[in-house]
Amino acid sequence: MAGGALEGLFVVDLSRVLAGPLVAMTLGDLGAEVIKVESPSGDDTRSWGPPFDSQGRATYHHAANRNKRSVALDLDVPIDNELARRLCGRADVVISNFRPGTLERFGLGYETVSEQNPGVVYCEISGFGEAAGRGLPGYDPLVQALGGLMSVTGPPGSPSKTGVALVDVIAGLYGATAVLAALHERSSSGRGQRVSANLLHVTLASLVNQATGWLGAGSEPTALGNVHPSIEPFATFRAADGELMICAGNDRQFEALASALGLAADDRFRTNASRLRHREDLRVLLEERLAARSSRDWYTALSAAGVPAGPVQSIPEAFSFAEALGLEVVDETGGVRTVAFPVSLSRTPAQVSRRPPGLDEHGAEIRGAFA
Repeated sequence: MAGGALEGLFVVDLSRVLAGPLVAMTLGDLGAEVIKVESPSGDDTRSWGPPFDSQGRATYHHAANRNKRSVALDLDVPIDNELARRLCGRADVVISNFRPGTLERFGLGYETVSEQNPGVVYCEISGFGEAAGRGLPGYDPLVQALGGLMSVTGPPGSPSKTGVALVDVIAGLYGATAVLAALHERSSSGRGQRVSANLLHVTLASLVNQATGWLGAGSEPTALGNVHPSIEPFATFRAADGELMICAGNDRQFEALASALGLAADDRFRTNASRLRHREDLRVLLEERLAARSSRDWYTALSAAGVPAGPVQSIPEAFSFAEALGLEVVDETGGVRTVAFPVSLSRTPAQVSRRPPGLDEHGAEIRGAFA
C-alpha cells in the first residue's frame, strides 16, 4: 500500500481534549508522524468515563488520539521544557488549544517557536479569541450556549446542546483544513505561518442558513425541534412503532409521498410555501396514514417511491446499517476500535498504524531520539 499523503510531515500535538487533538489525528491518519506532548497527569479525556474499554481505558480518549506517540512533560521542569522546545523546533506543524498566553509563559508560543523554526505552521484553537474573550474557558457546551447553537436546537422552549461536542469537531476540521492550506503555501514560499481559530466564530459559521437568515433578512431563528425552518415536510413523523424521518425536499418528492400514502390532492399543500403555512394540518394527515405501518415498512415503501425517508436509528443500528451497505466504517488497531477515516483517497489512503497511546508510552524513545 502507498504511503500516506502526508508521509514525512512531523507534527507536535501540544493540545488536549478534542478540537486540537482531532487536528493532529487527522494529519496522522493521512500519514504524518505525530508526537502528543502531555502533562504528567495526561490529557483530561483519559479520565472521562464511563464508558471504558476492556482494558479500563476511557473510550473518549480513543476518539482523537490514534496514530500518535505520547511523551509526558512537565513544562515547569527545565529538562522537560527544553525537550518540548526541541520538538517544536523541528516540527512542520505545532498544534495547541490552551487559553491564549498560556504557552508563551513556557517559551512555546508562536513568536518564540517561529523564530527558531521559521517554516513551522503553528495552529492554535481558543474558545473565544484573543481579545476580550481570551480568559473565557472554551468548553463546547458553553460555546454552544453563548454562540446561539442551543437556541435553535431541541424542541421549542427547551434549548438543547447537540448530542456530541459538535463545535469541537467542526473546529478540528476547519483547523486541519487551514493547516493543509498553510503547508501548501509553504511549498512555494518556504515560510510557515500562524493558523488561529476560535470556537465562537466556528459556531457562528456552523449555523450556515440560520446565520445567513439573520444576517441577510433579519429573521431570528428559533428552536423547531425536528422541523425544518424552510422546507415541509422535512422532519420526523410518528409511524406505528416509532419516528420516521421524511425529507421531501421539493414538490416532486412531495407528490410521490402523497401518492404513496394515498393522500388526495389538496391546494393547501401544492407548493412548499403553502405547505409551510399549513404544516400542522399536513402533519395530522401524514401521521394518520403513517400510523398504519411500522417505520421500517414505510422506509421500504417510500424509498421505492423515490421519497427520502428512514427510521430514527440507534448508534448500534447505524453501524449495522453502514455495514449492510458495504461501507467499511470501523478500524481496529492494537485492540482498539474507532471510526475509520471517513474519506477515501485512491492512491494515498488514510491508514491507522498506531492505537491511541498510553500516557508517556513512548517517552523513553522520544527522549532518546531528541536528546
